[in-house]
Amino acid sequence: MTLGAARDAAAAGLADLPEHRRVTFDLRLQRWWPDLVEGLTEVYADAGPLARRLVRLAAAAYREREPELLRLDEQRTLAPDWSQLPTALGYAAYADRFAGNLAGVAERVPYLRELGVTYLHLLPLLRPREGDNDGGYAVVDYGSVRPDLGTMDDLRALAGVLRRQGISLVLDLVINHVAAEHAWAVAARAGDPRYRAYFHTFPDRELPDAYERTLPEVFPTLAPGSFTWDDDLQAFVWTTFNTWQWDLNWANPDVLVEFADIALMLANTGVEVLRLDAIAFLWKRLGTSSQNQPEVHAIIQALRAVARIACPALTFKAEAIVGPDELVRYLGQGRHHGKVSDLAYHNGLMVQIWSMLATRDVRLAVHALRALPPTPTTTAWVTYLRCHDDIGWAISDDDAAAVGVTGQGHREFLSDYYSGHFAGSPARGLVFGYNASTGDRRISGSAAALAGLDQAVADGDAAATDLAVARLLLAHALVLGWGGVPVLWMGDGLGLPNDAHWADEPGHGDDNRWAHRPRMPWAIAAQRYDPATVPGRLFTGVRDLARARAALPQLHASVPAQVLDPADPGVFAVLRDHPVGPMLGLYNMTPDWRAHPADHLESLGARWDAITGDVFRPGGDGQVWLPPYAARWIIPSPP
Repeated sequence: MTLGAARDAAAAGLADLPEHRRVTFDLRLQRWWPDLVEGLTEVYADAGPLARRLVRLAAAAYREREPELLRLDEQRTLAPDWSQLPTALGYAAYADRFAGNLAGVAERVPYLRELGVTYLHLLPLLRPREGDNDGGYAVVDYGSVRPDLGTMDDLRALAGVLRRQGISLVLDLVINHVAAEHAWAVAARAGDPRYRAYFHTFPDRELPDAYERTLPEVFPTLAPGSFTWDDDLQAFVWTTFNTWQWDLNWANPDVLVEFADIALMLANTGVEVLRLDAIAFLWKRLGTSSQNQPEVHAIIQALRAVARIACPALTFKAEAIVGPDELVRYLGQGRHHGKVSDLAYHNGLMVQIWSMLATRDVRLAVHALRALPPTPTTTAWVTYLRCHDDIGWAISDDDAAAVGVTGQGHREFLSDYYSGHFAGSPARGLVFGYNASTGDRRISGSAAALAGLDQAVADGDAAATDLAVARLLLAHALVLGWGGVPVLWMGDGLGLPNDAHWADEPGHGDDNRWAHRPRMPWAIAAQRYDPATVPGRLFTGVRDLARARAALPQLHASVPAQVLDPADPGVFAVLRDHPVGPMLGLYNMTPDWRAHPADHLESLGARWDAITGDVFRPGGDGQVWLPPYAARWIIPSPP
């Protein structure tokens, strides 16, 4: 299919639009057509008709786009680095646990603005199956909202409120699977061959057993295996996560068309960022883990091109919690450079922050983070300390061996430490997803519980509380000081503890991740103005870090973070070299005073700390000394 044919495919749907709008669509089509065709051709045998279908969808969505969203498209086209700016700050929460429903979220926007939030990720709110639904990730209808939260009109209204306050709405688009009760699965069970082809089905165990030989188990205790027998289908269906989450067959181009339509619909509702959930699992290949297959990147490139044609304000974020070697591919490498997702979670940074705090040693983090390939300069990491999920210790054996430890041993140590089983550990996390065959133990728990704050407060130990607060602020400084979009998990900026009653709610008893998904206690949030309280100290500290960050051009995401050799194994040092001048981030990951050579600061011409306002001068010993758990962002002069 040629570009001319694509124009013809779009023309009928745009004929009655004003000329300037038709010209805009045509210019976008010219710009993104090569990306669309390249992505489709890499995966699908007959890409021409498929491209024509997708262009028609893009034209229909563009036609229906509201004036305010058209204006946003123009703004984002002129300022495509909006998500890379140092003013970017994210916040993530479940809508009901944050504010009851969508209307309640709108009422709490002033709280978000106090923090400086520009990006609000509301965890799954599209209608899930009844009962157990993996925290909302088993979607039964992409076109409606959970009834207890509101309606699609309420979602549209909330998106407008947020947009006018400078906050982008982020939603999850679950693309690997649907609920077994979704209309596609219902039609498949009813015998419709078109919808049966939306899923991976097998008449017997021969192929499932062959696949299982190389498939890792995601929930080995809760949902072992990756295939489930269905009586209506008279077949096994692929179910990576749970028996009631049916994996989609992305080798079927109809599935791509369905999700392009869904993405454009959500964009026209006002959603600005789509978190592509479980993206790594889309393509299945016998003899592999069926994760991180090259077709995934081509498919997302094509999907992104469709969005760029219809609604360029829409941004894609990859939820790819994968090994360090695979991580950058979701931002685009090689022929997909900068053409896949615009944002991706920096799972490796999160894991290394907790590792450094446990070991009080930065050398493993230095080696692992240095080994990551450079990212496209048009993309950004999403950095975070905690999220809604458990923490899996993504420490590679090779990285561990490079610093003289074993990968298995270090992962076991981190699980022991953060579950409080390691002698002297102040952490009070919970073991999640124990795999008896591999020894893998993931960890649930709020940031406060993992940092030792829960235990210190329970013990009434003021000194331990001070250290835990310092650990949390240090960790947040590293998240905010890396570059990209730092995202705060609801409650972490107040030091909320584990929810002691997490198992009491129906459907939660078998999933201890709900321990770090409490309902927002607004009475405690009201203490954020009181510097004598823990919530007040943490909220003020995080807010001040965000304000300092917003003024630093060095924290634009296009500027690479250069991890330096440690002068002291307890101090993590990161250099960001910007034309206006360098920024040296120093992070003391220990409860002791630690030093950094003053002549290094002198060589950079950096002496002013953007966090404290202090001016550093060399001491008589030629060192700059950092207090316990201190963070410093050192630049040549005030911005």
